[in-house]
Amino acid sequence: MQIKRRHWAWAAAPLALALLTATGCESTSGAGADKPGARAKPTDAPSTAVAWVCAKPAAGPAKAPAGAVTVNPAVVGDLAAKTKSSPPNTTFWLRPGRHRLDPDRYAQVIPKEGDRYLGAPGAVLDGGKKNQYAFGGSARKVTIGYLTVQRFVAPPDEGVVNHDSADGWVIEHATIQNNSGAGLMAGARQQVRANCLRENGQYGMNAYKADGPISGLVVEGNEIVGNNTGDWERRRKGCGCTGGIKFWAVNGADIRGNWVHDNRGTGLWADTNNNDFRIENNVIEDNDGAALIYETSYNAVIRNNTIRRNNWVEGRREAKSGDNFPYATVYLSESGGEPRIKARTDKIEIYGNVLENNWSGITLWENADRFCNSPANTSSGDCTLLVKKTNRCVRPAIAKSPLYADCRWKTQRVDIHDNRFVLDKSVVKCTEKCDRMAVLSNYGTYPDWSPYKGERVAEAITLKQHNRWHDNVYVGPWKFVAEDQSRVLDFGEWQVSPYQQDAGSTLAPRAGG
Repeated sequence: MQIKRRHWAWAAAPLALALLTATGCESTSGAGADKPGARAKPTDAPSTAVAWVCAKPAAGPAKAPAGAVTVNPAVVGDLAAKTKSSPPNTTFWLRPGRHRLDPDRYAQVIPKEGDRYLGAPGAVLDGGKKNQYAFGGSARKVTIGYLTVQRFVAPPDEGVVNHDSADGWVIEHATIQNNSGAGLMAGARQQVRANCLRENGQYGMNAYKADGPISGLVVEGNEIVGNNTGDWERRRKGCGCTGGIKFWAVNGADIRGNWVHDNRGTGLWADTNNNDFRIENNVIEDNDGAALIYETSYNAVIRNNTIRRNNWVEGRREAKSGDNFPYATVYLSESGGEPRIKARTDKIEIYGNVLENNWSGITLWENADRFCNSPANTSSGDCTLLVKKTNRCVRPAIAKSPLYADCRWKTQRVDIHDNRFVLDKSVVKCTEKCDRMAVLSNYGTYPDWSPYKGERVAEAITLKQHNRWHDNVYVGPWKFVAEDQSRVLDFGEWQVSPYQQDAGSTLAPRAGG
């Protein structure tokens, strides 16, 4: 069945709903399109404002650039051998055809500083399900463009392109697909532009550096689709090890103009001590899990994104199990603004976005039992950016200032305004638990020496940590959760004391809810 969908963008100031021009072309990509019971996929690309890359990749140079070394696909291992024998700052032009590395598990290309790899139209580097990595090593300022990289078998949590997270790489106009592990890793000042990151086993990109953090990351104009084909959250329940892209300890990132869709799990997931993100002008849609998770991280601007039909699979599964937690399409977990950490903003600001027919809206959550040195800290071994040594967070010091505050990742200074939230339950095909906005915590219980027991954190996140909704537009039967998951409010209760949320906002129930 073909379904035509309109594509909207939300202008924040002044608030206005504008129809963007759709391309009208059919999208053939999308994980699960042929699975029984799969959701029907859009037959037109999202809009001319975001990347539509996989169906129409840009073509590389048809002839070798001046001074380039030509790589012959008929010679197995030619690319690695010519890289080894050439000086730094060499340009390699891969002729059309299927290029192969030596049939050894660890055979890979080890670039030298400044090397450039450009694929001719039809050039493919194929790991043949034998080689683990395509490009590795520590050389800086490597460029890979116009090349398809596929069928490599990186282990879990490792990547195929820039396997060793070297700095200053540029990956552009490439198709990185059908690999195990992550399609690529990231180093500092890496630029990932106009690529198709498609149907990789774990992540499209794993932005992780063992000796991190990563600084100055740009992810712009990519199509990120169908990743986590290995369904790792099922294989390692609760691992938090999947996503279209996963970010770890990235300090300074611009994520803009991407089309993030149909990933099995979360679309974009920033996990553990990320800071200073701008996530803007993306279309994030039809992901099985949340569109965006920002977890144990700091200071971000999330603006002017179109976020549609996310979290249907995971939200429905949890609701069916009887779980009453407000699983949302934008999920901030122990994340907030912190003026003491240098960034382009000192809060998390979410504005100018359209969220349409997702499973629930925005949840702000802070686990009372999760802090440095707690058994509930799933980021084991990590502490906040304010307390570098985890072993400082112990009794009696943790019970007093400044450690009482600084040993926690706090959901604070979150400003949610000038967004449009639309929900039609007949589209989402739900009757309950898909209609929530929330700010809440759990009742603190352990460890026995924790100074955060009881309702302290729930009261703080709800009433004392400057988390505010205001000047939003709601269309549909929205409900609101405050303090704990049992306290479900209507719009009027949400707006008055003690919560006083959504001043200047409007709610318009409509048919279908």
